[in-house]
Parts: sequence; structure tokens; C-alpha cells
Amino acid sequence: MKFGRVPLAEAEGAILAHSLALGNRRLRKGIVLTTQDLNQIEAHGIIDVVAARLETSDLHEDTAARRLAAVLVPTPTAAHMSITPAFNGRVNFLAASAGVVTLDEESLSRFNSVDPMVSIATLPPFQQVSPGDMVATIKIISYGVSAESVATAASFVDEPIRVIPPVLSSASLIISEIDQKLATGKGERVIAKRLNQLGLDLVDVTRTQHSEAEIAAALKSVQGDLVLILTASATSDSHDVAPSAVRAAGGNVERFGMPVDPGNLLFLASIGKRFVIGLPGCARSPALNGADWVLSRIVCGIDVTSDDIAKMGVGGLLKEIPTRPQPRRQTRAQL
Repeated sequence: MKFGRVPLAEAEGAILAHSLALGNRRLRKGIVLTTQDLNQIEAHGIIDVVAARLETSDLHEDTAARRLAAVLVPTPTAAHMSITPAFNGRVNFLAASAGVVTLDEESLSRFNSVDPMVSIATLPPFQQVSPGDMVATIKIISYGVSAESVATAASFVDEPIRVIPPVLSSASLIISEIDQKLATGKGERVIAKRLNQLGLDLVDVTRTQHSEAEIAAALKSVQGDLVLILTASATSDSHDVAPSAVRAAGGNVERFGMPVDPGNLLFLASIGKRFVIGLPGCARSPALNGADWVLSRIVCGIDVTSDDIAKMGVGGLLKEIPTRPQPRRQTRAQL
């Protein structure tokens, strides 16, 4: 692509780089200049324009963006996304359903290394989305780019970008209480909203005393595809009340504790084929916490292992919750 000042006599078919105000008319940057445009420009005493001229080996920005979009999301319906029309070298991918984003970080990094004019920006992998959320955007930064660069970038795409929708449809919540600390309805409401954002119904809420036997009994009677436990007293060990109740109910505890803050005191377990998530106390707040990362993957049928949780620590320092009983930083009054 050639870029720079072009005499009007040579500018037909060139792409205008900067908008021009011509009396009552404004020529918008990015338009392909016609004879009529050039005559009007000349009538205003202008002798040249800053423009881009594509060479035979180049693709127009919109053409390039469309080609790359077709490679990154070849079947939008199957990927649970919609693709916007190309405009100014940009194509956006929007979530068509609730779910989590999956993509190949390594191949997209190679994609972005081919040519600075070819770019894609995405959400982080496994980010939870709602319908209409932007998942990714392709941008051809200049008005044109070489066809070779587009072909090379496309060749680096190993896996298409997808939104993985929920595979579970319901959840049960067990809330433990102690005599001195009866549970309020706030935690239930916040958790119900979290589930609703993933398309799940909270089908039953069971309140029990904070004891291994009562929680174990509740685990055997709940009906949801997924079970969540919110305890009155924070789980402090893999053999604390709630994890022990899972084992007493015939289940297995995969992991206690996660390197995400807030969210450290989560535990992940299963009883048969049904997952059980022991929620940290911060789940009573609507703010993002580590439990959200585990919950969304499980709801969407994506396996979460102890190793997966261990890897969540990089990027796992999340925003402080104002109502946290033990904030990360002490105030001067506490020192």
C-alpha cells in the first residue's frame, strides 16, 4: 500500500486518509475517491489529498477483516456467536448465548505477530459472557494490508473462537447456620442471580445446622444438577465440616483452597457425577471472586481439575470487597 500526499489528477480510486470539510459537504475519511469527489475538492482550491492507494497485492481493510473473521469463527451458529458486518476494517464477534469463551492463546499470539496491521483483541480465555457481550474484535489498522499477511495470519489459527454454553440447567444451594448466626437472605439472592446469568434455575435451598451429619443428609436429598454449599463458618481445612460432610455422603473432595483472592476458601468436590462447590464467604457479595471462575466452567461442561485451579493464581488477584471481614491491607486505625 502506498500512503501519502497524492495530486488530485492521480487520486481517483484512492482512499481518503483524513476527512475534508467542503462547504456544506464533508468527505469522510476512508471513502474511495470518485471523479465527482475530486472535482468538488478542486473547486475548493485544494490541489492534493493525503490518501492510501492499494497495490494489486493488497486487500481492502474490510475485505481482509471479513476473510479473517471467516477463519476465526467459520460457523457462527455452532460457536454461539454472531459476527457484525465489516466496517472501517473492523469485525466484532458477539456472544449469542450465556457461557464461557474458549480460544487458543498461542495461535492468536502468532496471528498478531504476522503484521502490525493485522490484529485481534479478545476476552481472556474462560471469561464468562452474557448474550450480546463482545467476545473479540478484528481490526485491520491501516486502510489496506497485503493479501500475503492475511493468508499467513489465517494459517496460524488452530482452533476457532467459541462461546461454550451451559450444559447444566439447575442447581441446589445448602446453607448452614449456627444458633448465634442465622443466615440472611442476601447470600441466597446473590447466588441465585449468579446462576440466572448462566441460565440455571435455583431449584431448592436447604438450610441446615452447621454440622457434618446435617449437611451430609442434605447432600443426599437435593435435586439440582449442581450443588453449592455456603457455610455459616468459613471452611478452614480440607477436613472441616462441609468437606467432611461431602465424604460422609459418599463423595470425593478434589481440592480445598485456591490461589485467587477473594475466593481462597473454595473447595471443589463431587458425589457421583454431580459436582459440589463449597463456596467461600465472598460469594455472598456480587463482586467477582474465584468461585465465579470455577462455577462458570463447570456449568458449561468444562472440566476443572486441581491443576486448573492452581493455574488460576496468575491473574487471580481480584478487586477487594469493601465488606470483607479481613481486608488485605490494614487501615491506619488498625495498625
